[in-house]
Amino acid sequence: MSDLILRIIGLTGGIATGKTAISNYLGDRYGWRILDADIYAREAVCPGSPILSSIVERYGAGVLLPDGNLNRPELGNIIFCNPAERQWLEQQIHPYVRHRFVEATQSYIARSPLVSTNTLPLVLVVPLLFEANMTDLCTEIWVVYCSPSVQLERLIKRDGLSVDLANARINSQFPLEQKCQKADVVLDNSSSLDSLFVQVDAIIRQF
Repeated sequence: MSDLILRIIGLTGGIATGKTAISNYLGDRYGWRILDADIYAREAVCPGSPILSSIVERYGAGVLLPDGNLNRPELGNIIFCNPAERQWLEQQIHPYVRHRFVEATQSYIARSPLVSTNTLPLVLVVPLLFEANMTDLCTEIWVVYCSPSVQLERLIKRDGLSVDLANARINSQFPLEQKCQKADVVLDNSSSLDSLFVQVDAIIRQF
């Protein structure tokens, strides 16, 4: 049996820097297994969940849509302008997300008992990898970066936010420069997706 360790890549960055573009590319082009924190976070607040009940108890029924799902934009308006409330919410959701990552990783390893150089890496897409203290779940960290002006422009365009609300969301995360300093791989998405994917291909050729 091989004594090689499965490569578990923590893919992170800042809001609107291009994490989804990279994870989709890795999955579609290379067939890598992708686990996404955002999917687990949505699971955590699905209708009928204890976490959603706690959120409604704290903020009222105004954070619900008519169909009973969480009104994420409305909740975002509350927490991104109030660090204490954002911390409270993260304390509800992060443990659930961590548990799901651990569970899915163990399941993946169980299906691949012989880890070899041909074993496909596992990618954990975690926007708040550093903020949520989940770096221990990975064997290496990839950070996708773009210039602050490009990040702000993309976020405003993507979510239809004002400059103030967009900056509040950006400032709620660790500075990108700090994340880059802690990364094993830094991918610059300041220009085109084609340029970004060329960087990804170059990194993978080094494997």
